[in-house]
Amino acid sequence: MTDEGRRPGGRRSARGIARHGKLRRRRPLATLAGLIGTAAVVAVVSVGSVGAIAARDVKDDITTISLSPSDEGQARSQDINAIKGGANILLIGSDTRVGQRAEEQDADGARNDVTMLVHLSEDHSQVTVVSFPRDAMVPIPSCADPDAGTSSPAESKAMFNSALLRGGPNGGVACVVQTVENLTGLSIPYAGLITFDGVTAMSNALGGVTVCIAKPIHDGSFLDLPAGEVPLQGKEALGFLRTRHGVDDGSDIARISNQQVFLSAMLRKLTSDGALGNPITLYRFAKAATSNMALSEGLNDTRTLVALAAAVRNTDTAHMLLVQYPTDADPEDSNRVVVDQAAAHSLNVALQQDQRTRVASGAIGRGAVQAPSASRAPAAERPADTPSPSSSRAAGQASRSPGTAATRKPTALPSTITGQSAAEQTCSKGTD
Repeated sequence: MTDEGRRPGGRRSARGIARHGKLRRRRPLATLAGLIGTAAVVAVVSVGSVGAIAARDVKDDITTISLSPSDEGQARSQDINAIKGGANILLIGSDTRVGQRAEEQDADGARNDVTMLVHLSEDHSQVTVVSFPRDAMVPIPSCADPDAGTSSPAESKAMFNSALLRGGPNGGVACVVQTVENLTGLSIPYAGLITFDGVTAMSNALGGVTVCIAKPIHDGSFLDLPAGEVPLQGKEALGFLRTRHGVDDGSDIARISNQQVFLSAMLRKLTSDGALGNPITLYRFAKAATSNMALSEGLNDTRTLVALAAAVRNTDTAHMLLVQYPTDADPEDSNRVVVDQAAAHSLNVALQQDQRTRVASGAIGRGAVQAPSASRAPAAERPADTPSPSSSRAAGQASRSPGTAATRKPTALPSTITGQSAAEQTCSKGTD
């Protein structure tokens, strides 16, 4: 990353901020309660593997989020089609349909209850999916609501999941993007939304995903799962991803790690069952995902999806990290959390500089436990050498030769950053 692309103190300049605009094709979006990161990574792998005709058919299902002219220019200049560098993609899910009429929304409006940043390293050796807790109290910038012609005031401490609401139906995505850019210091020129119908469709396309459950999960009348190896498909898969009260302490923090159990199991199935080499399975999966997605213009291009697929399809699951943005308890409100500044700085720098990283030993989230017969991925067990910082360049700029960083041993993230690799076998903790 060049000095010109950073803000003072290592943060990128405002010039790189993506201001996501209106949905070109209005279609009510039901909302995601999980699986966003997997949809981003796996769907593009699928599209890139089903052939040109099928890829065009899949692409036709995607709703497009129009960007401002400056952002469209940024996406072109970064030229993700060349995929010689890294990429940052933000994917958002809400508990209310985006694009609903005001009278159809609940009293609070649409909120970004699930937000995941997918970071593809410059040399393509690592994919990091960062989940942001919805209950985190964070600074939120002033956000424009293009429909109302107004702007919300900036706040130094507000609930993270209110960002989508502040921009209104057609400015909320931009507000979430700017909020995450300010938190991480990264430029994020690509964004997307996915419906929760996509969760059931994708799990059905794969014939279900088997997850490990340490203790039974009971969450009211909508979810009742036994302990053990449990195949999940359709509505049960969605219920597993949505549940809060059925896992550990019922918090959103526990739900994030519960979702990581599912996401890692799905990624392992895709790689171990040969699904990535089966055009029919891939087509069904990609069709299920993209039929329920809205992508920014820089990403909504078949060539872009194919190129991104080529970049990630050979990434080892041991180098696909699923982590939570680090937080501490909010001293002012026991129901909220605040950013763990020291740990967040370490994660931000690792992403900005494309450091090869791993989750610290034993740093699994509170909603998950190590599977009884599993061990950490071999790459995570090796002692970590500190890699020399490398420039985190925008997608399309000149990069190191692929594989250079892959020869370096990963650096352990602070133990307060919880998560796992996709290769690591974990179980949902369930409830006592």
